[in-house]
Amino acid sequence: MRQRPPLTPLVGALPATVPFVGPEAQERERGGPFRARIGANESSFGPSPRVIARMEAIARDMWMYCDPDNFDLKVAAAAHHGVKVENVVVGEGIDGLLGLVARMYVAPGEAVVTSLGAYPTFNFHIAGVGGRLVPVPYLDDKENLEGLLAAARAQKAPLVYLSNPDNPMGSWWETPDVIRFIEALPETTMLVLDEAYGELGPASALPPIDVSRRNVIRMRTFSKAYGLAGIRCGYAVAEEQVIRDFEKIRNHYGVSRMAQIAGVEALADQDYLASVVARVAAGRRRIASIAEENGLKPLPSATNFVTIDCGRDGAFAMKILQGLLSRDVFIRKPMAPGLDRCIRVSVGLDHELDIFAEELPGALAAARGN
Repeated sequence: MRQRPPLTPLVGALPATVPFVGPEAQERERGGPFRARIGANESSFGPSPRVIARMEAIARDMWMYCDPDNFDLKVAAAAHHGVKVENVVVGEGIDGLLGLVARMYVAPGEAVVTSLGAYPTFNFHIAGVGGRLVPVPYLDDKENLEGLLAAARAQKAPLVYLSNPDNPMGSWWETPDVIRFIEALPETTMLVLDEAYGELGPASALPPIDVSRRNVIRMRTFSKAYGLAGIRCGYAVAEEQVIRDFEKIRNHYGVSRMAQIAGVEALADQDYLASVVARVAAGRRRIASIAEENGLKPLPSATNFVTIDCGRDGAFAMKILQGLLSRDVFIRKPMAPGLDRCIRVSVGLDHELDIFAEELPGALAAARGN
C-alpha cells in the first residue's frame, strides 16, 4: 500500500468535521431547493441598491487583484466608528478574523473560555491550534458573564469569547454590564467581543469603542444587517498594537476587490441600513406572533432571528425542525443541553414567513404524534 505524507500530530488528531452543514448541502441531499430559507441568519432583504449598482459597475475590474492593504475599507470603517485607520483590520468575515485571533493568542494546551452552545466556528478554530475549550453554560438563556469571568480567572485563559447580541439565543447584555465585564477581566486575557448582530439590536447594547483598552477586540461583519453574507467580509477594531499583530499573519489578498468596494458603499448608505433594521424588527414580531399562535414561546431577540422555546426537550425540538425541513422550510436550532429545547428561525421575506406560518402547525402535530 502506498504511503502518504503524514499530517502534523495536532491536525491528525482532529475529527473530520465542519461547524455547519449548509442549506446547499441539504438541498443536494434532498434533491431540491427549500421554499423558505430562514435558518442561516442571512438578510433576505439583500444589500443596498447603491451597493448593488456599484458592484455591477466594477464587475469588469475583477481582473485586478484586490488592494492588499484594504485601505479604502479601513478608512471607511475607521470614520464610521470614530477611530484611526491604525485601529482597524479587515478579514474574510468574522470567521476569518477568529481564525487569526486563535493563532495569535492560543498555544497548544492553553485554556480558552467560551459559552456552551455559542458560535461553533470559534470552537473550530481553537481546536485547530490545539487550544483547550472551557465552556460555561448559559444562565437564563443568556451568556453567563460572571461564569465566563470566573472561568477566565481560574484558568488564566489567554482568550475569552463573548457574542453580544448573542447567537443562538438572540439575547443581549446592556452596556453597563458589558463594561463591568471588560473591566473585571485580567489584563492578560484578550476578549473577543463578537458584535455581528450589533446593528440589529438596541444601541444600548453596544458600549462606546475604546481603543485604549489593550485586551478587547470588537468584531463587525457585512454578513448580517448589510445583506452581504456571500462576499465574506468583516473587520475588527482594537488598539494599534493588536492590529499590527493581526498584520503579521493575515491573508493580505483574502478579501476580494469586490468585497472591499461593497463594504465601503454599504457603510456609506446608513439610510438603507436603518430601513433593514426596521424590517427585521417587523419580521421578529411576525415570527413571535406565529410562535405564540401555535402555543410556543418566542424569546426576546436583538438579532435577525427569533429563538423559540418549544416547551419540551431537545428531542421534541429536533422533531419540529425535521418536520419543517421535510416541508421545505430550512431552519436551525441550538444543540447545547438546556438550549436544545428551542428552534431558531431567521427573519425572511414575507412569503417565506407565510410558508413558515402554514407549515409549523403540521410539523408540530407530527412532532406530538398527532
